[in-house]
Amino acid sequence: MLTPAGGILALIPAHNEAPRIAAVVEGAGRHLPVLVIDDGSSDDTAAIAEAAGARVLRQTPNQGKGEALKTGFRRVLADGAAAVLTLDADGQHDPDEIPGFLAVWEQTMETRAGNAQSRAPVELVIGARDFRAMPPSRRLANTLGKRVLGWATGREIRDNQSGYRLIGRRLMEAMLASGESGFGFEVEMIVECARRGWAVEWVPVRTIYAGKTSHINPVPHVARFLTLAWRIRRARGRGVAPDERRRDTPPVRGRRDF
Repeated sequence: MLTPAGGILALIPAHNEAPRIAAVVEGAGRHLPVLVIDDGSSDDTAAIAEAAGARVLRQTPNQGKGEALKTGFRRVLADGAAAVLTLDADGQHDPDEIPGFLAVWEQTMETRAGNAQSRAPVELVIGARDFRAMPPSRRLANTLGKRVLGWATGREIRDNQSGYRLIGRRLMEAMLASGESGFGFEVEMIVECARRGWAVEWVPVRTIYAGKTSHINPVPHVARFLTLAWRIRRARGRGVAPDERRRDTPPVRGRRDF
């Protein structure tokens, strides 16, 4: 068992991050137990993460960030964890900001315990970056992304692409049914919360790039994102859940049809 039942641990998906993974694991380990999902790395990511103090699960071949997260979810759900805190293996998330997430989560749990009817249950806490500190192209992409998703869901979205987040047990269970294997998996978490009436909280975090290039293939990613947003918006207009299919519309192969 990685963490006591009802506890929280850090979950880090990693692919070929040998030069950076040790510092991330050591930093996160100062606050939480750490589980690394080595997603088909061809370098020493797994061995270095273990030496730094993480428990490591390996999946081969490389299957994408979404699948790596689902692998981690299955493991921690089986162990009875209450939540996971996810952060990237490339150093773009500062582990010293973990206490901010934990404080928000603890506060929401206390509120829920004190008055279950006072507000929607929180299943997701997202680290919201300062877009002004991003390179121009990423600032534009992230700004448009959050506005489009906000339009589609009818909610205020502060950062739809941040991978720095705390995810509750119910949301982890719900996301196991997702057909998204890549970075769009994290967008679907927000959609799932909107669909189920779960609240999303936000924590300000540092914006760190240090010259790193994006792993996202922009053209298919944007196309999938816009398709997803349009389906959510149409579902809201019809007054149905976003995942309710029209009987005459076949599902998109390999994805849930919203």
